[in-house]
Amino acid sequence: MSQHRILVPVDFTPVSANAVNHALAVGKALNSELHLLHIVAKKKSFAEARQRLEAFAREQLSSFEGVVKTTVRIGHLFDDIDDVSVEMDANLVIMGTHGLKGMQFITGGRALKIVRECSVPVIITQSRPIRETGYDDIVVPLDLHQDTKQKLAIVAEMATYFKGRVHIISPAESDEFLGNQLRRNVDFASDYFEERGIQYTTKISEHDSGAFVKDVIRYAASIEADLISIMNFHEKSLMGILGTSYEQQIITNEAEIPVLVLNPFETRIIRQTPFSF
Repeated sequence: MSQHRILVPVDFTPVSANAVNHALAVGKALNSELHLLHIVAKKKSFAEARQRLEAFAREQLSSFEGVVKTTVRIGHLFDDIDDVSVEMDANLVIMGTHGLKGMQFITGGRALKIVRECSVPVIITQSRPIRETGYDDIVVPLDLHQDTKQKLAIVAEMATYFKGRVHIISPAESDEFLGNQLRRNVDFASDYFEERGIQYTTKISEHDSGAFVKDVIRYAASIEADLISIMNFHEKSLMGILGTSYEQQIITNEAEIPVLVLNPFETRIIRQTPFSF
């Protein structure tokens, strides 16, 4: 069995420390190696950054009994995260963000492009800490696109390891043909989770795709969800027509619910077994 690895970019802020705490909980559940990454712009900053990152790792991960590794790179945050994840054969990236008013990672178009092109699933966290029991309640928005079914395996793994519940939500659709297709997708997801013994609920949004993003956030907050799982949408997606605003609104939701982001294509991570991410 290959070792599961989680990559956590660190900038030493409280938000990135919270991302490390999420990685700690997930890492314990999945028996993962934890790799902390800090990127500096200039060579002269390298030695100091390495010492600081090692001290940060000792402080934040003192209770972790698994393997912890630290890496300092000279480069740029937007260019190097995916490169490092490929080099270390990571299965998951967990990254903190300061929301819309802070980190360029979320607000810049280039930043969203990095997330869309990342070859591993990414969990994006804000300031909200992870529960001691992990991700107990996971919201899964389902649209018309077939690729959204790819995320079911990842959600099932999370729900299984944390003994959590899955909450499927789909948009209302007045068109009979599209409505039937949505129901087939929901039925597929329901059967998928039921076959694996995972508790789940289903809900049809009050609105169609035009207001679906707000409904997803509102619903996730109402049930105090611990994670929302979305796809990085492309043109054929029902909700992808909303563009990057969908991703921004979900990722920077005011309830600060962490978001699991997966690309809608077969990556090296999806092909691995027994882990799906």
